Amino acid sequence: MTMSDTIKHLLQEVAAGRTSPQQALQELQTFPYRELSHGLSLDTHRELRTGQGEVVLGLGKSMDQLEQAVSGLNGNGTPVLVTKLDRTKGERLQEIFPRGRFWPEPGLFALDKALNLDPPWKKQGDILIVTAGASDLPVALEALGTTDFFNMGAGLISDVGVAGLHRMNAHVDDLRRAKMLVVVAGMEGALPSVLAGMLGKPIIAVPTSVGYGAGFQGVTALLGMLSTCAPGVCVVNIDNGFGAGLTAIKLLTSALPSANLT
Repeated sequence: MTMSDTIKHLLQEVAAGRTSPQQALQELQTFPYRELSHGLSLDTHRELRTGQGEVVLGLGKSMDQLEQAVSGLNGNGTPVLVTKLDRTKGERLQEIFPRGRFWPEPGLFALDKALNLDPPWKKQGDILIVTAGASDLPVALEALGTTDFFNMGAGLISDVGVAGLHRMNAHVDDLRRAKMLVVVAGMEGALPSVLAGMLGKPIIAVPTSVGYGAGFQGVTALLGMLSTCAPGVCVVNIDNGFGAGLTAIKLLTSALPSANLT
């Protein structure tokens, strides 16, 4: 049950006389946020404000913090997504919450929500995620899992970067049909510029920390994407597959009815 559903149910209970206005007020007072121990404050109101509920960042959190955050967000049956988990913490969460599943490659854990992260991946969708190399897949799968979690599952085309650009030929029709591209690349980060010059699609570019030497853990790809001369490219932070996936969702769901993205 989503937060919107919970509030609608509560209002229906008040209208039917089964819940008093005072009882409803007490319940509503806990909705904006919920303070827990270990320095946690859950934003239980976020879905109502923005359309997407809070997602837990696993990076830097202890197991106690992760367990409390997942339990707190799932308390009313709401699905939970945790990102940027290492294998040890991800597998431990799966033990604590056996209804959930951990995907080691993207570092995602989902509770009460099925994510389509196992290959083969579909290659079509309003949102199409494209990777320059197979080494970029962990970040691309984070973006894919994010779109699945928020019910706008994307397609995924992998390993078609500029070192062998002819590999893109087999996917041109799918790229043209998509409304938005999330392009994931490390090294010099050239693929978003190439696709922006080929296609009239909005492109969200995701630099990855894949690379060596002068790649500077993704900084070179980031600067290359920011410096592109191809218009229509926006750039998120290094390895931020979650941010790219959610940005694509918000752009598509908030687009004006008259907007023509095809």
